[in-house]
Amino acid sequence: MCRNIRTLHNFEPSATSAEVDAAALQYVRKISGTTKPSQANREAFDQAVHEIAHITQHLLEALVTNAPPKNREEEAVKAKARSAARFGAA
Repeated sequence: MCRNIRTLHNFEPSATSAEVDAAALQYVRKISGTTKPSQANREAFDQAVHEIAHITQHLLEALVTNAPPKNREEEAVKAKARSAARFGAA
């Protein structure tokens, strides 16, 4: 999976539409193999991003869990610690 796509489920506050759109864009970029589509492919690219974002939002709304919501700041600290352990402190 693309490392730029982050988990969006079970956060408080819940994922914003901008976060969902960014994840959809990263997904379409990954599977299409391009970050900037040609003029001929722009409409299909943008439509795919829109549809994937829409479906992703529905998925996030439908998912249920008994786990307590995660805190974004705490998760960011954990991610930085994992990165430092993996790549060394910068």
